[in-house]
Amino acid sequence: MKRSYPTSRREMLGRIGAGFGTLGLASVLADEHLLADPVSSPPHFAPKAKRVIQLFMPGGPSQVDTFDYKPAIAQHAGQRPESVDRKSLRNTKNGLMPSPFGFKQYGQCGKWVSDIFPQVAQCVDDICFIHSMHTDIPEHAGAILMMNLGSLQPNRPSLGSWLVYGLGSENQDLPGFVAMSPHAQPRGTLANWGNAFLPGAYAGTYINIHQMRVDSVLKNLKNTNWTPDQQRQQVDLLEQLNRLHLQRQPDPQLETSLATMEMAFRMQMAVPDAFDVAQETAATLEMYGPSEYAKGCLLARRLVERGVRCVQLSHSIDGYDIAWDTGHDDIVGGHKRLADACDQGIAALLKDLKQRGLLDETLVIWGGEFGRAPTSEGQKGRDHDHYGFTVWMAGGGVRGGISYGATDEFGLSAIENRVHVHDLHATILHLMGIDHERLTYRHSGRDYRLTDVSGKVIRGILS
Repeated sequence: MKRSYPTSRREMLGRIGAGFGTLGLASVLADEHLLADPVSSPPHFAPKAKRVIQLFMPGGPSQVDTFDYKPAIAQHAGQRPESVDRKSLRNTKNGLMPSPFGFKQYGQCGKWVSDIFPQVAQCVDDICFIHSMHTDIPEHAGAILMMNLGSLQPNRPSLGSWLVYGLGSENQDLPGFVAMSPHAQPRGTLANWGNAFLPGAYAGTYINIHQMRVDSVLKNLKNTNWTPDQQRQQVDLLEQLNRLHLQRQPDPQLETSLATMEMAFRMQMAVPDAFDVAQETAATLEMYGPSEYAKGCLLARRLVERGVRCVQLSHSIDGYDIAWDTGHDDIVGGHKRLADACDQGIAALLKDLKQRGLLDETLVIWGGEFGRAPTSEGQKGRDHDHYGFTVWMAGGGVRGGISYGATDEFGLSAIENRVHVHDLHATILHLMGIDHERLTYRHSGRDYRLTDVSGKVIRGILS
């Protein structure tokens, strides 16, 4: 009788390993390009930060309703001054719409913050607000790619992938780059944390934290058939066989698969420990709060303290992956609800990192792909604004309690110390000890880098 055999090694992993621990998990990692991380590499110069936590707010949070206080909007409500008369804004006849939220001053720096972020407001003396961000396109898909990949094209490596490529991982039992969201498939899917043309070892591992349970973080974390010692023997045997094959015929994919199986074996023990928030004290759990995004913030801290190089935590709500885009229809209801879901967790993350002595070496970044216009769209909403918006950073070598750059008096366009996304990426790499012009990868006949052919380090925010 003629038998049918798997035609590829990935298919073999899937058939042999499904439901069986190491090989099953290796199959999951291979199918999703979630592969093992390399060893740590030396930076170009002494770093200020060792790890990055990106708190990504897809959809475009409104700068004039959060952290960029513009009282002039109320003074000219309903008017449409020439400086905000941009043809790219829909409903071009609509005028300035005052923020429906109050603003107060906080901290020794006296920073004005919206009432919808009362707990983050308590941390302003540790935060550097960049009010002069701008990007290339006012459309979600392209702008999200630009913020995460430094390009409008999806076939470029992500920020986290570049960081792991440049620096490696500090923990060989966990991935060097982890992406999380309370949603199964955020917009852009693999592109936002993908490796593109970089080797598979530098891809991010995606975790859906919606109704997260330790035993369901990744498939096949538990093996009900073999003991760890038996699995160790299995992995070693397969490695020996594959090494013999590699001696006869070099195969980069096979090399990657070997690393994948080794990582899968180690992750079976390391992942449940890292994601078991029940180990935390009642006081810590109370500080973070019960929201899904707060759980993600707590997990981010647990991951970076275990040596994960980069964690991206995207904000979504009710399965809506570009949640802040509710600003089109209802700034009051949409932004308030979203801020309520993440304010406590973000503030707790900053305080927790600080009290554990981790904030100085952990760079925390908050922001979306663009902002929102000060003019109205409909009765209660705002259109996209890529001309000027706010991103903030904390820890990891940036000066706290400062506001860098500025938008015009109505908050539409960056006019002082303008910062492009390439500049932001260059600065993040610099804080991690990497010269953004030297971090390159040869592909398809040319050298690529995260910052393309531009980008300047924002010297004015460095501590």
